[in-house]
Amino acid sequence: MRSYDAPALVVSDPSENTTDLLEQRYAKSPSHPLFSLEKTEGVWTDVTTADFYNEVILLAKGLIAFGIQPGQAIAIMSRTRYEWVLLDFAIWYAGAVSVPIYESSAPSQMEWILSDSDSVALFVENKEHLSRFEEIKVGVPLCRQVWNISGSALEGLKKLGKDISDEVLQQRRKSAKLADLATIIYTSGTTGRPKGCELTHRGFVELSRNATLELPTVVNDTASTLMFLPLAHVFARFISVICIHGGVKVGHQPDTKNVAPAMQSFKPTFLLAVPRVFEKVYNSAEQKATAGGKEKIFHKAAYTAIAYSKALDTAGGPSIGLKLQHKLFDVLVYKKLRAAMGGRVKFAVSGGAPLGPRLGHFYRAIGLIVLEGYGLTETTAPATIGRPDNLKIGKVGRALPGTGIKIADDGEIWLRGFNILRSYWRNPEATKAAFDGDWFKTGDIGNLDEDGFLSITGRKKELIVTAGGKNVVPAALEDPLRANPLIGQAIVIGDQMPFVSALISLDSEMLPLWLSNNGQKNAISIAEAAKLPEVLTEVQKAIDRVNKNFSKAESIRKFVILPQELTEESGHLTPSLKLKREIVMRDFAPAIDEIYQTVPKTGENGTV
Repeated sequence: MRSYDAPALVVSDPSENTTDLLEQRYAKSPSHPLFSLEKTEGVWTDVTTADFYNEVILLAKGLIAFGIQPGQAIAIMSRTRYEWVLLDFAIWYAGAVSVPIYESSAPSQMEWILSDSDSVALFVENKEHLSRFEEIKVGVPLCRQVWNISGSALEGLKKLGKDISDEVLQQRRKSAKLADLATIIYTSGTTGRPKGCELTHRGFVELSRNATLELPTVVNDTASTLMFLPLAHVFARFISVICIHGGVKVGHQPDTKNVAPAMQSFKPTFLLAVPRVFEKVYNSAEQKATAGGKEKIFHKAAYTAIAYSKALDTAGGPSIGLKLQHKLFDVLVYKKLRAAMGGRVKFAVSGGAPLGPRLGHFYRAIGLIVLEGYGLTETTAPATIGRPDNLKIGKVGRALPGTGIKIADDGEIWLRGFNILRSYWRNPEATKAAFDGDWFKTGDIGNLDEDGFLSITGRKKELIVTAGGKNVVPAALEDPLRANPLIGQAIVIGDQMPFVSALISLDSEMLPLWLSNNGQKNAISIAEAAKLPEVLTEVQKAIDRVNKNFSKAESIRKFVILPQELTEESGHLTPSLKLKREIVMRDFAPAIDEIYQTVPKTGENGTV
């Protein structure tokens, strides 16, 4: 199949905008708990639709009283928290445009986004953010006001707007139409300066309404989710909007270290995460089982889970023996994993990278159906997603209603629909290059099967062509390598080189436990661990397992374990955990040079 269009289930009135989703939710169920706040650890207090709605109104009136005009840009720089969503809707109610900035952004990144978007005001979370702004405020003269969320600024805004009438507010609220700009979200900047994506109200409204109709068992007013991904990213941002439309109760936990206990107290029914989160949950459970002397039981349980899930997709289904084994391990292992996630989780939405069939089958068998999806900032997040009743594990689902998919002659995925960006902000050259008529060129490579299910194989720009002319897709090698608990990141290289190799970084969270489980001292640095024979052997085993699925020309012949972890703080990952390949290649050029100084002899294991 080369193309597939999914007709929209509902089409909205052109005069509407994203605020109408909240208006309709408020009219339908004002007393419904729409949010929950963790004011003390483990204790959650519900916030009704009416509570949220009234706060939005007061803040929007404050923005109008301050002098914010329709169409002006206001930036939000904060971790994931209730106030983020509150401000997002208040900005829309005031007729303005919201511009997210990652809370981890450096002053130079802040300056670029604030200046390029012409933001006239900025909400920050704390004094540290304020200090970053002070460094660059001379370069952003249009940004004349900064409000601190953690201070008294929000209460001050509410008081400021007390004389703004409801009639004025409604005029402002309706000033934006479906086709108008809702937000400018800047790309992660993996290959250069971030581009501003002009996303319209249509993308949020139509996607929310159509996806809710398409996924009624996931998005409904009895569901709940714990939000811990950055709201500055389009993935979490869209889910935040659809939860308001669908009446899903949302809790927020910005600190990833506190997500596990928060899940146990909040007890969500579905999760939103990237594949790395699911890998870490599995790896952590495996290493803890090993530490407790239950490694064989865990591995048998994992093997059974995967076999059971695969059997669900066959005509005969699981055998009686497999069903009995699955039931036994549900008591011994699976039930405990579900309890660790709160005990009520039935679904998870995964995006950002392929999850892989192994983990997809494992989680389905323990009672958590992972719905893999695919999308970009430019597509207002999801373009495709798996359905609970129509799933192909290892694929990222079918097109959402109102979305079209086309596979170009070179394998690139093209998309069209009401969710596609209007253009790149002030970048006509990039806009022209990204479109062919109404088709948006994603830059990703993939294919459609006979049922319209999409598979992602890699990024077009990341394709490696070896000196021997062999095409290699790095992600196909990297993704399974990261499943190993020791490996944090894997960067496959070899463009125009005689063979394929890899840079490996270790996972700092899993390393101490792995070292203890393997009879090693765990109080050592990553640089020291990178030289241990036991660590080198474990990484080589992981590479050997991956290489079995590839030809010799495509397989990894040599590797280097880097002396540091690759993180957002080190400058090698984006806030959404994507690799900045060009920076990695630049910073570790000596290691790469060392790999290719000599061509390995036949049979050499490639360890450096």
